[in-house]
Amino acid sequence: MHSLVSSSLPEHNHHEPQATAPKMASRKLLVCSIGNPGSAYRNTRHSAGHSILELLRESLQFPTFSAERGYNGGLLSRSSYDDTYTLFQSGSLMNVSGKPVKTAWQAFQRELPSQEERERALLVVLHDELEKPLGQVKLKKTGSPAGHNGLISIIAQLHTKDFLRLGIGIGRPVSHESDVVAKYVLGKFTPRERDVLESQSLEKILQQLKQISEMP
Repeated sequence: MHSLVSSSLPEHNHHEPQATAPKMASRKLLVCSIGNPGSAYRNTRHSAGHSILELLRESLQFPTFSAERGYNGGLLSRSSYDDTYTLFQSGSLMNVSGKPVKTAWQAFQRELPSQEERERALLVVLHDELEKPLGQVKLKKTGSPAGHNGLISIIAQLHTKDFLRLGIGIGRPVSHESDVVAKYVLGKFTPRERDVLESQSLEKILQQLKQISEMP
């Protein structure tokens, strides 16, 4: 049987550098935020995903969000020099987020030049997370939407629970009464809360996205 090890290699040279496997290219990520559209809902806790996506765009120095063909139902931002991240802001109401996210994901996959890139590409959804305190971020790879109507809508449209979610902690009111919770999530971030988003939540999101893009 033919040997798989070259006979020309030295047998006892402990100083020979070890060969390393070539580094795999970064995964391409479509990072989608879900929330409620329009100025009335801007900077509300329920639209924390949109707030973080805008902060992410500024941090990455990506262009201003704009409409782009194929990405109906939302706004897009991407860079000509770094194609690791494509940022998509859903333009629908939270409870019907599924259709624009599905449309964007299909358009994103169509644009990727190779089958390998399409297979390695990942959808990442940014959403508000009541069960985490402000400043915390929760990564979830699959599973139940835990009653989050935006995630329920996306799961229904994609016919799968297998997509990455980054839940942005917004905390919750002491009362669990539905009307109290609704008023809380639709309320705007205070200046102090906004500072926490910018100083803590954004940094955690950047770290998570980097780790996700570098997954083998």
